[in-house]
Amino acid sequence: MDHKEIASQVRGELNLRTAFDLLDRNRDGRVTANELQFMLKNLGINVRDEIIHDLIREASHSGNGLINEAEFLQWVGRIQALRDEQQQHDDNPSNSKPLDEADDVTEDLIAAFRVFDRDGNGFITRDELQTAMEMIGEPLNEQQLEQLLAIADLDQDGRINYEEFTRLLL
Repeated sequence: MDHKEIASQVRGELNLRTAFDLLDRNRDGRVTANELQFMLKNLGINVRDEIIHDLIREASHSGNGLINEAEFLQWVGRIQALRDEQQQHDDNPSNSKPLDEADDVTEDLIAAFRVFDRDGNGFITRDELQTAMEMIGEPLNEQQLEQLLAIADLDQDGRINYEEFTRLLL
């Protein structure tokens, strides 16, 4: 498997089901308010606990404070539909400027980088890369890990910075 195939798999695996798996830290098939708060904090997004609990209550059909995968997919689908409506409204020439797609890509890349950069130091280490690939269901053997690091680590300092990360994915 070459680096382009690995990069393609990484991009392909970062979908809603993977997002749910990343949120579901204890792998019990349900997301709690604490798990959602933990992930948001890792992404650099600070949200008050009350808002997190409101979001969970809104998404959970059972009202038990837990979101299963089906509820999560429906909830995100509703959010995406609202976003699409807003984009259509914003794209109307009579309204203010439309959303900049480049900004959206940048935000997505930063969020993905933060998921891989577990300690938040601005670099993805070998261990963080291995852990993140396992979390998204694409574990790498030693040879694949070495190949990916050799390709991505352009300055050969043993870790991947944001610029190297974006070059790998784009």
